[in-house]
Amino acid sequence: MARRPIRPIRLRGLRVDYPRRGRSNWRRWVPSWRQVLSGILLGFGALAGLFAVVYASVDIPDENAEARRQGTVYYWADGSQMVSVGAVNRQNVTLADIPGSVEHAVIAAENETFYSDSGVSAKGIARAAVSMVEGGETQGGSTITQQYVKNTYLSQEQSATRKFKEFFISLKLSNKQSKEEILQGYLNTSWFGRGAYGIQAAAHAYYGIPAKDLDPSQAALLAALLKGAEQYDPAGGKGNHERAVDRWKWILDRQVENGAMTKAERAAYQKFPEPKPAAKPTSLGGQTGYLVDIANKYIKKRSGLTDKDLFRGGYRVHTTFDKARVGQLERAVRSVRKRDLDPKKRSEDKYVEVGAASVRADGAVVAVYGGADAITHFANNADTAGVPVGSAFKPLVLAAALQHGGGITLDSGYDSAGRLLTGSTRALPASPGVGPDQVSVAVPTTLREALVESANTTFVQLGKHIGLDKVKELAVAAGLHEESLARLDKSFPLGTSTPSAVRMADAYTAFSNDGMRADPYSVTKVIQDGKAVEGFGKPEPRRAMDASVANDVNSTLGMVARTTLGQDGTFTATAKPGAADDLSAGATDKDDRMKSAWFIGHTKGLTTAVTMFRSKPGTPQLLGMQGVGGPHSGRGNVFPLRIWSAYARS
Repeated sequence: MARRPIRPIRLRGLRVDYPRRGRSNWRRWVPSWRQVLSGILLGFGALAGLFAVVYASVDIPDENAEARRQGTVYYWADGSQMVSVGAVNRQNVTLADIPGSVEHAVIAAENETFYSDSGVSAKGIARAAVSMVEGGETQGGSTITQQYVKNTYLSQEQSATRKFKEFFISLKLSNKQSKEEILQGYLNTSWFGRGAYGIQAAAHAYYGIPAKDLDPSQAALLAALLKGAEQYDPAGGKGNHERAVDRWKWILDRQVENGAMTKAERAAYQKFPEPKPAAKPTSLGGQTGYLVDIANKYIKKRSGLTDKDLFRGGYRVHTTFDKARVGQLERAVRSVRKRDLDPKKRSEDKYVEVGAASVRADGAVVAVYGGADAITHFANNADTAGVPVGSAFKPLVLAAALQHGGGITLDSGYDSAGRLLTGSTRALPASPGVGPDQVSVAVPTTLREALVESANTTFVQLGKHIGLDKVKELAVAAGLHEESLARLDKSFPLGTSTPSAVRMADAYTAFSNDGMRADPYSVTKVIQDGKAVEGFGKPEPRRAMDASVANDVNSTLGMVARTTLGQDGTFTATAKPGAADDLSAGATDKDDRMKSAWFIGHTKGLTTAVTMFRSKPGTPQLLGMQGVGGPHSGRGNVFPLRIWSAYARS
């Protein structure tokens, strides 16, 4: 059969010379330069037509109705409401009431070409598209106009649809409003942290002044916050402070580069403009602010939500906190402070701080005491690392020895020559680096007695014998954050690490739960618009140590509890029959040279850690505990015990 000739393409009467006549072989299929140019122009025309259609179809929506916003509501474990937060803190001001230094700082920080660009960033859109194709989140890099559109007309969701709308609305808005109107709107709607929307609220929140009184240095710090208040508010910790200082310097230097500030003007601002301390709403007073902080910290870790998201409202947060238990813990702290501490009479009783946390075996944080009042004392003493744990760390050392010691038992012990003896008289090899000249002869005969009597020498030897890395390994398995653990030197087994009260209480749950533990959690579910936010639910239990090891340590902690409580006379004398059946505890000892005192006890299904220390506001170092409570109280180690005892009896 003869092949049919290939006919040139015709489009509605228009003859297209393709395949090309007068050419042979492969040359027939190579378009001419006119055909290539025509194709490109046709493609651009189609894109331009599509762009025009989309541009015409996307309208500028009404502004977000802030009046319809709801607060984020937090609930107790029983479902009753704890608190609602998130009222709008915003006071609109005109651009005339905003100093030029604020305008220059914001433009230098966020969008240097603001007054000359079309309102959109092609690079930002391309970067977002590439990120979405690769499966990542939508990226930033938006212009001031785009950010204003997102703040005012759209939701905060990170999606391709929202980014698409943002692009076209920004173009339309640039044609409808002046740059001055857009900048004014942006400065009145942006989030600066500390519950502040807009430059006026931010000026009050950080410096206690109206926006019109901001100087260029203060303006640069507030402009730095636009990159993310959670990372750049100096009150957020050392890392935040360092990032804030670096960006503050960069913004001032950037203004010199773009001509908004002279070098001489820049030279006048060498000292970082420290903002005032962050203030909490009165509704977050007492323990409520600490509870909300712990819940928010957990939410952000599990879901990726930010403080800004939570502040914008609309979330229903169900927590593990027991209202009655929180009240009982707070009253226990206050009663002991009132009875035993008198800062008006004794200078040693000044600056005393208390932190405490109760955790169930499944990891639920039931109660915390974070400080006297979250409005006046911002640091959460229950969930802040930085206080040495002292001898309360020794049960973890003992557990590591029983787990990894290869024959070590509770009946093992060191002799005066530094040799470890088992329950029989068979001697094991001496600990590496430990000799007779380094060991006191006055050592308990067994590890059980060593823990009850909190013998430092024995635990230093034990750490060397099994290896400090094994102690660290078990401490991490028990739930302590690795970054809170101290350097692995000879003092490590004595508790130089600085875990929080929440983490220590959670770690001790492994002793009373056959070696199993779960990460501490404070939120059971988060609801938004009737739908559950993903990422919540009970953490899976994990094995921290063998069941036999946990039971051995726990039985010894029971001896510690009865010995310690019996000496103080605050629990056993008043305990109801059977109340101490599951009693176990660890504590710091009067011979510890740490600047803190701890007591961690388990009873009635709850493990509670109480810590006491002295910290003068504005100074990072802890003060000594000697003399706290009077000359006969040693280093104050008795008071965490008394707090725990009063709480356990309630």
